[in-house]
Amino acid sequence: MTVHAFTLCDTALRALPSGALHIPGEAALCVSDLHLGKSDRIARRGGGLLPPYEARETLARLEADILATDARQVICLGDSFDDLASQDSLGEAERLWLARLQAGRRWIWIEGNHDPGPVELGGSHLAELHLAGLIFRHIAVAGAIGEVSGHYHPKHRLGGTARAAFLYDRSRLILPAYGTYTGGLSSTDPIFAELLKRPAIAVLTGTRAIPTPV
Repeated sequence: MTVHAFTLCDTALRALPSGALHIPGEAALCVSDLHLGKSDRIARRGGGLLPPYEARETLARLEADILATDARQVICLGDSFDDLASQDSLGEAERLWLARLQAGRRWIWIEGNHDPGPVELGGSHLAELHLAGLIFRHIAVAGAIGEVSGHYHPKHRLGGTARAAFLYDRSRLILPAYGTYTGGLSSTDPIFAELLKRPAIAVLTGTRAIPTPV
């Protein structure tokens, strides 16, 4: 697994090709925007039918990253579920899978705009988390320093192909969406110009983590 190692406000971090963030000094793994239950939510609201396997695929990748990094803490950085009803509609097999991943680990659900309420699936529910000199929250706050956030599902185009990507500068890091059925917002969108200062870096996900200037 080819990762991209970097520092944010003196904290060593590793961007994984999957879109997960590894914080080695804390034995922690951070993922954002799982959007579990998205296929169910779309069906409930009369949208097109999507194969109902996205939760399993997302959990399989999450389990692989947890095992590869030997993570003892897992931070889910908001929008872990596609809406409040999605956690209730999660299948029994997926609930047991989550319980197995949580066993023996500190598991933190950060609230997002899709899932602002408490999660009844084990772990702790927080508005934001301070860890390793950084602050973890779902939506970036203007002027924040040492901030790790998600929400925007950033993508970056390189060689004609757009991929989910980490975006970071000297002060903040924005994680890509980790969930299977998630869209994305181009790194050229004005919101990123407002949040990130030059020089900024995009780290593309895929078979390997590829850093490139924004």
